[in-house]
Amino acid sequence: MAMDQSFDEEEEGKMSFLAHLEVLRWHLIRIVVAIMIGAIAAFIFKSFIFDLVVLAPAHNTFLTYRLFCQLSELLNLGRALCFDDLTFNLVNLTMAGQFSMHLIVSFIAGIIMAFPYILFEVWRFIKPALKSGESNYAKGLVFWGSFLFISGVLFGYYMITPLSVQFLGGYSVSEMIVNQISLKSYISTVTTITLSTGLIFQLPILVYFLSKIGIVTPKLMKAYRRHAIIAVLLLSGLITPPDLTSQVLVSMPLLLLYEVSILISKMVEKKAEKS
Repeated sequence: MAMDQSFDEEEEGKMSFLAHLEVLRWHLIRIVVAIMIGAIAAFIFKSFIFDLVVLAPAHNTFLTYRLFCQLSELLNLGRALCFDDLTFNLVNLTMAGQFSMHLIVSFIAGIIMAFPYILFEVWRFIKPALKSGESNYAKGLVFWGSFLFISGVLFGYYMITPLSVQFLGGYSVSEMIVNQISLKSYISTVTTITLSTGLIFQLPILVYFLSKIGIVTPKLMKAYRRHAIIAVLLLSGLITPPDLTSQVLVSMPLLLLYEVSILISKMVEKKAEKS
């Protein structure tokens, strides 16, 4: 009788696990469908995506370049922050190169457009396992996660990408060498920076969950603050032109995110102590 009961419990556990997998499968299917809808829309509006978005930082009329030049004049720095004409040409080197880049850019655009819905599906999946109070916090994280991601994408696109394009595209070791940048290399730089920055801006959300399970504490983050500052400065130095102004402009938001993450971890710790 005991063996039959144990067998029934084991079967029930297996069915429960399989049921969770089935639920997860449908969440993933809806996420993929949302990404594909965004990708198809981006694929159709090719001229807008490429001419006005992806390739825009390759032109000196780009918004960031104009704002930097206006800032330079406002600070009486002359044309110190103005950018000269770009000294590289974009070329396609393979037969299917442009079509492949069209597909890749459309897929990445689909991910960016569908990201809020992706977070919503993640929340729907974990919601049944949460308590009422935790469910409300998780629901708020969908909004803040989307807000941080979009902010990161905009920061990467309008700040890091143009600075990187100007520096890397115009860098030269000799006047005898002419920069002919492949389309694949340019798009890889733009999309990687933009998408990566959006994900980096999820740091407060990640810290929140790691603090909830006790892996990250405010004390730990404060202890590694100096390491974080050095890491941010090194990252800024790698992806921006070698001047102090550009590095400071890129470093400040990242350092602010780290400080905000410390405050979030502290709030989680205080709430856990009260509980």
